[in-house]
Amino acid sequence: MVVVRKNLSRLKGEQRLIDEIRYFFYISNDWVHEANEIVFEANDRCDQENLLSQLHSGVRALKAPVDNLESNWAYMVMTALAWNLKAWWALTLPEEPGRWHERHRAEKAWVLGLEFKTFVNAFVRLPCQIVRTGRRLLYRLLSWNPHQTMFFRVVSALRC
Repeated sequence: MVVVRKNLSRLKGEQRLIDEIRYFFYISNDWVHEANEIVFEANDRCDQENLLSQLHSGVRALKAPVDNLESNWAYMVMTALAWNLKAWWALTLPEEPGRWHERHRAEKAWVLGLEFKTFVNAFVRLPCQIVRTGRRLLYRLLSWNPHQTMFFRVVSALRC
């Protein structure tokens, strides 16, 4: 077990308002690496504190709205599917070799790290007009957001 003590000071301007001490615990079965290497590896590999806060606020996975176990189970399955949709959508984002390869890779990593609420607002809640003409359906996006290039890359990859 590695324990890290952090002294945090909250400042307003140049005045110190609150001194706060926080402890972070890292549990590992690695006997080879030094304590600081274990801490850096754990911080690089996982961000569990952030993930739990996202599940509490964005997806509401830990706040089941119903009163019996079967309904709670169904709600948790729906939440897990929604969370997996975000990861699947990000991994579907193509990275073509060439001029924009590094930018596309950075965008893919950014989408993978998004909070669920931000993902929904950027890529799911898009105002769209559906027009039936002749033998086809036209989908017209009625607003613009800075993430539409990524949206259209996924659409073309899926051939929707």
